Amino acid sequence: MVRLIPTPAVIDVPGGKVIREHVGRVATGHENVSVAHMVAPARWSEPAQQPEFDEVTMVLRGVVLVEHEGGIAQVEAGQSIITPAGKRVRYSVGPDGAEYVAICLPAFSPETVNRDEEEPA
Repeated sequence: MVRLIPTPAVIDVPGGKVIREHVGRVATGHENVSVAHMVAPARWSEPAQQPEFDEVTMVLRGVVLVEHEGGIAQVEAGQSIITPAGKRVRYSVGPDGAEYVAICLPAFSPETVNRDEEEPA
């Protein structure tokens, strides 16, 4: 059945980042995939995490930095990055902030993101 999602669910997070989940556990009850539009302010960052889901990040504006075991990937507008489940990563954005879409398989949940307790640097 076709299902229109008229408005996303807005999920508040610390640090000024806005998450608008279009599909996922909060917005639609989907557990197999989540699709969220993110807007992060200049120099936003979060603690490292080791999620139990694959994540595709498609950058629309600005720069998203992804720290991983091999270094730091700088993902610019028009580019995407795939981070596989079970790998330790840390997301942050550049001096102009960033706008991006995150697609998680299975869907994002606070219980499966496995974020470090430490505050972002």
